[in-house]
Amino acid sequence: MQDKNFDSLAGKFAKNIYGTPKGEIRAAVLWRDLQTVLTPYGDRKLRILDAGGGFGFFSQKLAALGHEVVLCDISAEMLASAEAQIAANPVPLNIRLVHGPLQALNLTEHGQFDLILCHAVVEWLADAKSALEGLLQLLKPAGLLSLMFFNLDAMRFHALVSGNFDYVRADFKIKKKVRLTPTHPLPVAQVRDWFSEWQLQTQRESGVRVIHDYLKKSLPPEFSQQDLLEMELRYSTEPVYVPLGRYVHFIGQKPQD
Repeated sequence: MQDKNFDSLAGKFAKNIYGTPKGEIRAAVLWRDLQTVLTPYGDRKLRILDAGGGFGFFSQKLAALGHEVVLCDISAEMLASAEAQIAANPVPLNIRLVHGPLQALNLTEHGQFDLILCHAVVEWLADAKSALEGLLQLLKPAGLLSLMFFNLDAMRFHALVSGNFDYVRADFKIKKKVRLTPTHPLPVAQVRDWFSEWQLQTQRESGVRVIHDYLKKSLPPEFSQQDLLEMELRYSTEPVYVPLGRYVHFIGQKPQD
């Protein structure tokens, strides 16, 4: 099994991430969570790694706040887009681009970080756990890991409520896969077990798209995307709804020692 490279799908992938209503929900939930855990740092300038960050949506937002960011991605096309956007930004951004797999990042060359982002990456990796364990070596004591992963439990539930029972019986293996459907979704309980094993203290748990993907085709006349976004933010942290998120966002803090 090989990890996914999005060179051939860079434009479509970037558009699907943030150029749609579901992308807006994703961005809003993640940014709220990040702001919550970064507030205690005040004006302190942090060293941040965006591992598998594509064109650097959050890299650019964090660098605009004055933080030092390293953006790593396996896709040269994604990094080319990031470079163009960074150059076009009216404010200079302290972002270093690293082309290569996140598994190649190492302590000697790249040092340690106060915050590591790994968003919508591990579900494309053949060995997610080992990749994350490598990233933890780059995390400073008391540093934060922001991990968003494609949720196997929600993938199954969505298929069930859609009546796609054969798809579930086949364990999601079909002859013709949608190219942007993650190949290695993770169950929430498994990721929680990993955080416990690594002694990461969970600071945030949020479901991303706990409502959007389950909306009925027939909606009331007064329905609005803004109302949907507000409800997504409101219910995304409710424990009963977190496991329904198409993606789940965990932020864990490394032990001090």
